[in-house]
Amino acid sequence: MSIESSVRLNKYISDSGYCSRREADKLIDSNRVKVNGRRPELGTRVYADDLVTVDGQEVLGSAPSKSDRVYIVYNKPIGITCTTERSVKGNIIDAIDHDQRIFPIGRLDKPSEGLILLTSDGDIVNKILRAENNHEKEYVVTVNRSLGSDFASKMSGGVPILGTMTKPCRVSVIGRTSFKITLTQGLNRQIRRMCEYLGYEVIQLSRVRIMNVALGKLKPGQWRNLSPQEVDQLNTAIDHSHSEPVTRHGSPKKRRGQPPAKPGAASKRHGVKAGGTPGKSTSSTKARTDKPTSAKPGTKKVGAKKASAKKLGKMAKGQSTRGDSRKSERPAGKTTRTGRAGIKKSPSTRPSR
Repeated sequence: MSIESSVRLNKYISDSGYCSRREADKLIDSNRVKVNGRRPELGTRVYADDLVTVDGQEVLGSAPSKSDRVYIVYNKPIGITCTTERSVKGNIIDAIDHDQRIFPIGRLDKPSEGLILLTSDGDIVNKILRAENNHEKEYVVTVNRSLGSDFASKMSGGVPILGTMTKPCRVSVIGRTSFKITLTQGLNRQIRRMCEYLGYEVIQLSRVRIMNVALGKLKPGQWRNLSPQEVDQLNTAIDHSHSEPVTRHGSPKKRRGQPPAKPGAASKRHGVKAGGTPGKSTSSTKARTDKPTSAKPGTKKVGAKKASAKKLGKMAKGQSTRGDSRKSERPAGKTTRTGRAGIKKSPSTRPSR
């Protein structure tokens, strides 16, 4: 089969509506996914006749036309947690109680309220959320005290939080203590942290729009399906967006596995030298510690330089270097003793081996 008729495993799972592509990656990494009964490798591609399972349950592919996808807008009340974990009290999935498997696109803090999108189309999640795609999200915020005259300019110009500077945004004051802000990024508790940096505390925060989808007249706790026109506009807006991180050249980064091994790294790891036999170590700890390291070609040992200098010094004084040369030629590990008359004597004990 050609590669054109296959899709990456994480995309297949997200397209099915099981979860987002990011969550699919986590499932694959935790060995909960199998393809045709086997654990997949990194970058596995799936064909139409492959059997994909998660925790033993089959994951069915989605219709190419996306006619089976679900897109809803929900007015999240304060106190609801944006998680798919059903064990969490007050989770958003139980709050909506939809008859199909859906998951939220992004999140709103528990003390925040307003618009959040939920879908079974995992392919659009990252396209909407990634900051480099510049998709707008609008909020209405109320703080604890009157806004200063320079508040809007400071907020819109960027504020240092979480070790980075926030991207420029649009801010307009709509009341003595309230303002509207439109962001294209979504750092953790971004608006609250920005206000805190400028000396304000957020009292109320509500999201009223994501891209072309507005909250409208939905009351807290209510949800509705997106209209066909809204879905078309949403898909058109994200048509050229990336679902993967983008490189400096504007192309999506490829998912990486382990970095390639350096030349010779495998040989060192398995104790194999050039021309050696794999699996058998050609050196031992004792050999590495007891034997001197051989010098590289074209270099002299430090000991050789000292011996040469000493020899030249004695030759200049007219002294014989015979004893020194013999001493330097003695095998390592053997010792001799010399008496007053310069006569060599045998060692009293044999050297240990």
